[in-house]
Amino acid sequence: MKRTTFRISAPLFDRLERHLFPGDHDEHGAVIAASVAETKHGTRCLAREVILARDGVDYVPGRFGYRALTGEFVARASNHCARERLGYFAVHCHGGQDSVSFSSTDTESHERGYPALLDITNGGPVGALVFARNAVAGEIWTSTGVNKLDSMTVIGLNSRCLYPHLPKPRGICDETYHRQSLMFGAVGQHYLAQSKVGIIGLGGVGSLVNEYLARLGVGEIVAVDFDKVERSNRSRIVNSRCADSCDWLRYSSFRPLRRLGDRLAKQKVRIAERVAKEANPNINFQALVGDVTELNIARAFRDTDFLFLCADSMQSRLVFNALVHQYLIPGIQIGSKVPTNKTTGNLGNVFSAARLILPFRGGGCLLCNELIPAAKLQDEALSPEERHRQRYVEDQLVNAPSVITLNAVGTAQATNDFLFHFLGLFDDTHARLGYLMHYPCERTWRSTECRADTGCLHCDTSSHGVYARGDRASLPCKCKAQPAEGPSFTLFRL
Repeated sequence: MKRTTFRISAPLFDRLERHLFPGDHDEHGAVIAASVAETKHGTRCLAREVILARDGVDYVPGRFGYRALTGEFVARASNHCARERLGYFAVHCHGGQDSVSFSSTDTESHERGYPALLDITNGGPVGALVFARNAVAGEIWTSTGVNKLDSMTVIGLNSRCLYPHLPKPRGICDETYHRQSLMFGAVGQHYLAQSKVGIIGLGGVGSLVNEYLARLGVGEIVAVDFDKVERSNRSRIVNSRCADSCDWLRYSSFRPLRRLGDRLAKQKVRIAERVAKEANPNINFQALVGDVTELNIARAFRDTDFLFLCADSMQSRLVFNALVHQYLIPGIQIGSKVPTNKTTGNLGNVFSAARLILPFRGGGCLLCNELIPAAKLQDEALSPEERHRQRYVEDQLVNAPSVITLNAVGTAQATNDFLFHFLGLFDDTHARLGYLMHYPCERTWRSTECRADTGCLHCDTSSHGVYARGDRASLPCKCKAQPAEGPSFTLFRL
């Protein structure tokens, strides 16, 4: 069933809520400028800006109803939305707490005004939202029809969902999840079963994330990896088997058998699918063989509820960071590093990282925090021959050290962050934004506060940025080009 939903960051929602509910128990108005993300599962509206209507100036006694936005205000706001290629959503509030609906006067005004607004905004969408303290109802008008709003997700450190009416309490959950439901209840378990989570990379980190999510009862996983399992990474990939890497063929002295082994070795994403379905036979698992830097792969993550980045190339970080901010999808980047002295072989400052990134300024943007260096992006865009000429690495045969226990520390923290965020379990008083780093040599955890740069391409709402632009901006993916010497790839940005 296709659904129509809205997503808005907590800072933007807090600003809107303070305006709508200042404590005077009166009606107030505003406009949300939003983009859209269209998938086969439905429509997501993505709030980019809130335009507040001044009481008595922009929001005045109405001709048909109690209050209304003035024609001048509507013209300014709708023209702004048209210029920015955003949808126009009029907002007002009613009394009440846990349920809300439009009045007949509201509905009649929509029918009078919104067909014309669709033309002004070049096809919209346009619509209206009405809020109570803990509820929201909406009508979304597009060129193909009118849809009712199913829910709105407010994305902060805790995720919060608003509905037109409080959902009916859920009954007893599956016995499989009885022990964990003692922590967050049958309702929480139901929300997990309805969630859709993306995993980018199914190596040592991603394979652990995959199993944890499946055993938590997540309803759908979208996972991508381009690689096949090998003997050297079986020690870190959950439930990988000797037969999966075809060692007896790959290490044969007979070259045709080695080539056959390379072809028959299992893709990492297929092993992850097997693990997930063994843990949770009811899971919907979408296995993608490819790279998230390919546009068709990246677009498969647009309607996820949460993203895990478990690959460590700079290009995958760039696409992940764009997905988080462009489509308002919270995510976590996980990794570990084992630096060693090349002369002595001594360990450096080993660490595991769980970097929570929320889609708003100061929420942990990887670009702002210098975790996607332009120089490394440029290096990754080079061909193998160009890397060799520029001495991209000193020894192509040296691989970075990696240990499953280091992966597990960051992965457990990251998956807990997902669980507590998604079910709204963080302590609002004491929990803080930022990255978490574990240093096993020191047996310490440290938190890192995040910076926010003015004019950032991803998290800033400046006109050139992609923040909350959804399908109306390009993702920084590889696109095929056809120069004279043959096919290659080019990284593009908005």
